[in-house]
Amino acid sequence: MDSDLALVIGLILAVLTIPSILSALSDRRAPRASAITILIAGGLILFAILGKPGGYQLDQLPDVFVNVVARYMP
Repeated sequence: MDSDLALVIGLILAVLTIPSILSALSDRRAPRASAITILIAGGLILFAILGKPGGYQLDQLPDVFVNVVARYMP
């Protein structure tokens, strides 16, 4: 798996997990599925950061997103 793809998938999973966590907490349930999802997202982000020499800068993230979308969209 490409480190750019792993970073994009990890960030998307992390963002999509936030409503799930808030929903579970508002219903007074344990956010078990959300916790597992955030661990997977964190693992993907860590894999991407460690896999790319020099890591990523915050100003590079929009370019990474555009490059990944352009690469995998027909």
